[in-house]
Amino acid sequence: MAFSHIRNWESSTTMSRFAGLTPLLAPQSIAVVGASSDATRIGGRPIAYMKAQNFQGTLLPINPNRAEIQGIKAYPSVSALPETPDAAIVAVPAELATQAIEDLAARGCKAVVMFTAGFAEMDEAGAVAQQKLVNIAKTSGMRILGPNCLGVFDARRSYYATFSSSFDSGWPVMGRIGIASQSGAYGTHLYTLARNRGIGASLCVMTGNEADVTVGECIGWLAENPEVDVIAVYAEGIRESEGLIAALQAAKDARKPVVMQKVGRSELGGKAAQSHTASIAGDDAVTEAVMNEFGVFRAVNSEQMLDIAHTATRKIYPARNTLGVITVSGGAGVLISDVAESLGLQMPEMPVATQKKLRELVPFCAPRNPVDATAQVSNDVTLVKTFTESMVRDGGYSSVLGFFSMTASSRRWPSISEQLNQVKAENPGRLYVLSVIVPPEGRDKLEADGWVVHEDPTRAVTAIDAMGRFGAAFDAPKPAPAPTVPPVKLPAATPTEAEAKRLLAEAGIQSAPEAACATAEAAVAAAERFGYPVVMKILSPDILHKSEIGGVLLDVSDAAGVRDGFALLLERAKQAAPAARIEGVLVAKQLKGGVECIMGIIRDPVFGPMAMFGLGGIFVEILKDVVFRRCPFGEDVAEQMIRSIKGAPLLQGARGRPPADIKALATMLSRLSAFAAAGGEKLVSIDLNPVFAMPDGQGAFAADAVIEVAG
Repeated sequence: MAFSHIRNWESSTTMSRFAGLTPLLAPQSIAVVGASSDATRIGGRPIAYMKAQNFQGTLLPINPNRAEIQGIKAYPSVSALPETPDAAIVAVPAELATQAIEDLAARGCKAVVMFTAGFAEMDEAGAVAQQKLVNIAKTSGMRILGPNCLGVFDARRSYYATFSSSFDSGWPVMGRIGIASQSGAYGTHLYTLARNRGIGASLCVMTGNEADVTVGECIGWLAENPEVDVIAVYAEGIRESEGLIAALQAAKDARKPVVMQKVGRSELGGKAAQSHTASIAGDDAVTEAVMNEFGVFRAVNSEQMLDIAHTATRKIYPARNTLGVITVSGGAGVLISDVAESLGLQMPEMPVATQKKLRELVPFCAPRNPVDATAQVSNDVTLVKTFTESMVRDGGYSSVLGFFSMTASSRRWPSISEQLNQVKAENPGRLYVLSVIVPPEGRDKLEADGWVVHEDPTRAVTAIDAMGRFGAAFDAPKPAPAPTVPPVKLPAATPTEAEAKRLLAEAGIQSAPEAACATAEAAVAAAERFGYPVVMKILSPDILHKSEIGGVLLDVSDAAGVRDGFALLLERAKQAAPAARIEGVLVAKQLKGGVECIMGIIRDPVFGPMAMFGLGGIFVEILKDVVFRRCPFGEDVAEQMIRSIKGAPLLQGARGRPPADIKALATMLSRLSAFAAAGGEKLVSIDLNPVFAMPDGQGAFAADAVIEVAG
């Protein structure tokens, strides 16, 4: 393939964030440092692959001991090259790699694919050596893919900067899926699975150690590449957030679906474990929240990822997705309905008049949806068009699934297929999917006719549902801006509960009426001012989790109880934490009639402050029914978070309860997110637990607050 198209694209995107990767991912000239005449060695495979596939650019092998490599003129050094290459492959031992990078940087090479291993993946000394490579590259503006990576390939331009052996068994199927993988072995595994299924995934980049180029940046380059429609990602852990967030936003803006298989689940360690919020948030939960923010579909396995990526290449993403099913099997219809319901994919019934009309044609059919035309279609193939056309036109479904199983291998199938194609041609703009069992050539024919083919109907439904999720994300309105809060001035050390609430009040985050009391008489006066019953809590900057030491008293109903409680709390604190600084007792009005919730903030080491919301009690402690979101965000996003948890019906008035003040909750949550963003890196975590969501119109109030500050 000629390079004019990619060069035109590059010049048109010079102002884009990710165009700087073009010399790496779409070069015209490539040097190979450590080039080998042996096509089975890592320095020989890229040359052999590109020769075999007729790479149209320039190959520049470098080997001081050879005048030619695999029939191509070789050069003794980088400095001896007749031209400066766009990119270079480094396939030399680690002890020679630094010199190679220095030579390439001096020559002005813009990109390096570094196969060489033995760096940060090994030990601390390797990490230091790896950073030296990056420092050298930065001085000249050179980008490094790797080290310890399997490289990149783009079959469209016969570019194979990789030593993967997967091409020994066949070349990629041309298509518009791009793969970005942190793992080289798994990246080529995905490509091979796609190839064996006839799925067009002809571009794959594998980032290895990510000393410089990250998987996020590669996603961004694919999002800007006009030859890519769908992006499949395999990620083990995210090291850099800015590039990933920009990339996911670019993909969303370009209406390019991102399907990600994110592996690795770990708890946040160290001081974060002191936060109740952090104790239920791992790196994985945070990353998934970011994926959800940008409409990324998280695949549970490679099979599902390829199912969805392949279906997405049709570029039909119904934002209000409804599924209509035409089937020759009642049992399959039940199975499909079960899967759709579990996913939340709507399957509205057919209009009553249409059901009546279809029963008149086939009295024993089941026309509700799924529309079971029965095996009668094999006797009269015109029924296929009649039933399917009625379903599409009268039902108005945005997605159509036909289950024909082995019928697709019968002698009647050509006639049936013709009927289906007529319906599809006369009713365009919908997602048409078939669940059939056919040989590869039969599948290819159906795909060429515009159908997406899945053998298994449950996988088909999952893929159809994913298309709707993409459409909803693409068509979602732009979020409202986050609220503005006054500048946040955190204290030098973790504050008391009273001080934490004062700081939050400045940002508009309300608490129950309360007072810090240094004496028992002051506590009595406060209680009588608020009205009984009251809550009493030990007040100490050194005791963050007061309930663990018996430092919280509920339902204190009179003055005598306040006096006794004051003494009891001081004694419990003295026994449990004799070195703790005690500032007295906090007396607060005890709220009744609200729904207990929890809000919190953690500072993720990659993505910064993350807000959490959930219901209190068992919902957070055992079920972990919570949702996360990057800070800051507006009230619209906050309300979406609140309504997205499984326990949301309890806030909406389930079982005769009065609806809670969700608007007030959303206001509090959005203001908390703005406070966290303004708090800077000194803010470690915030816990508001419980927050009482009072009946609608009566507000939301934090009953307890902990702000953890870095020392």
